[in-house]
Amino acid sequence: MSRRLRRQSIEAPLWERVGFFLTLGLVGFVSVFPFYWMGVTSFVDEAWLYQRTPQLVPAVSDLSLTNYQTLFGAETVPFVQYFLNSLFIGTVSAALGLAFAIFGAYSFARLEYPGRWIFSRGVLVNYMFAGILLVIPIFQILVTLGLVNNRLGIIVTHFIFVIPLGLYLLGNYFRSIPKEIEEAGLMDGYSRIEVIARITIPMSKPAIVATYMYAFLLSWNEYLYASVILRDQGLYTLPIGIEQLQYAFENVWGDVMAASVVTTIPVLIIFLYLQKYLVEGLSFGNMD
Repeated sequence: MSRRLRRQSIEAPLWERVGFFLTLGLVGFVSVFPFYWMGVTSFVDEAWLYQRTPQLVPAVSDLSLTNYQTLFGAETVPFVQYFLNSLFIGTVSAALGLAFAIFGAYSFARLEYPGRWIFSRGVLVNYMFAGILLVIPIFQILVTLGLVNNRLGIIVTHFIFVIPLGLYLLGNYFRSIPKEIEEAGLMDGYSRIEVIARITIPMSKPAIVATYMYAFLLSWNEYLYASVILRDQGLYTLPIGIEQLQYAFENVWGDVMAASVVTTIPVLIIFLYLQKYLVEGLSFGNMD
């Protein structure tokens, strides 16, 4: 067995292997170092951060929780409220967008009706326009509906951008499910809604979880529309709240990095616990 594996392996020249590992190490360093420096900056005081001779690794005596205590104890910047606002808005907008996207994507993949081709291709056309081009028309619509400076207004806005993402991802996955399975359910007396609920959704769990993750992160990190729609400080989301730190604190970089670390924690938790669904959902592999 070991001989067979050796015969099947491809031996690359030494210089190619060295180049590959050097490139891999460089890419890894460029990707990881910003997160390392963000964490270091959040745990050191202002004196260490602005010392004349920069250091990459702080001593244990230089580490402290001062930045985090300042961040959560400040009365002028309700950081906890920013966090809860982003969590609520991201959860609700992603859930609503996913619910609508499931039925819309299923109709693109399985149903025949006039205009289906135009609607399905319109989803792709939507990504051709930068988000900033739609700020003014969306803002005018929200003003007409009275949803400016309102959580519902930003939820509706994020919901609008979540739907095309869900339609695109789920539509491709639904097409990979064999039609015969759903047809068997219809022959057993299931309605179309029961087929979706009992067959399609359980078989598409990886894609649904992956779509929800991306929809949540899209809302979690969104800054442009939140900065235009929200006015009251109590309604700010995390991206706007972090921007406000530079006006409230003197040691701005330590506090900003502490806020960035806290903002990154939910994202890391999501990827660590749902990583397998993310990989399966985006691979769109064949289903037996």
